[in-house]
Amino acid sequence: MDMKKRIHLELRNRTPEAVRELVLDNCRSNYGEIEGLTADFVNLEFLSLINVGLISVSNLPKLPKLKKLELSENRVFGGLDMLAGNLPNLKHLNLSGNKLKDIGTLEPLKKLECLKSLDLFNCEVTNLNDYRESVFKLLPQLKYLDGYDRDDGEASDSDAVDEDEEDEDEEDEEDEFDDEEDEDEDVEGEEDEDEVSGEDEDLGHDGELDEDEDDDDEDEDEEEEESGKGEKRKRETDDEGEDD
Repeated sequence: MDMKKRIHLELRNRTPEAVRELVLDNCRSNYGEIEGLTADFVNLEFLSLINVGLISVSNLPKLPKLKKLELSENRVFGGLDMLAGNLPNLKHLNLSGNKLKDIGTLEPLKKLECLKSLDLFNCEVTNLNDYRESVFKLLPQLKYLDGYDRDDGEASDSDAVDEDEEDEDEEDEEDEFDDEEDEDEDVEGEEDEDEVSGEDEDLGHDGELDEDEDDDDEDEDEEEEESGKGEKRKRETDDEGEDD
């Protein structure tokens, strides 16, 4: 199966943006170049192109989130500049079994600031004197070369797990930060509602007080009217007595 058809099958029920891992091992490349892979795979984190007959990665698209790239058992002999330009977050690169002959061909990898692990098993470059020292000097950001660190300490599975956990922690921190912002917005909304309801309550109390005051005023007016009528009656009675 050729590479383009395999990618088409991978996208039967999903969009390129939804793909995080893509394995195209043993597919046929198009004249030794990558075919069918586009910049639409913006969330791709793992890409495997083992034994697909590649001789160049010059048409590799920009994949901003790619962390691990498998290119072993191909025929790549140089032209790694595109990796540095299009894979800014690449951490693991496997070039084992390719046609890399000298240290100079690795020069473009200096620009991969996040690169932590590089594999060059079965490449001719590994036969050079001081191969490991030269590569670590050329690529100071490297932690592991062919599975070993500068002091020949073997990389453990826990290292890969720790890196994955760090990535997950970063994502969790971002999610927590977003949640905190949402909570703050909810609290502010509740406070605003409380202030509004408080104002309504004050208005309500004032209204009641006003009604009570109006009732008191009416009662006083009625008492004054009755008092006036009583005094008028008394004067009329006194006047009749005098007439008699």
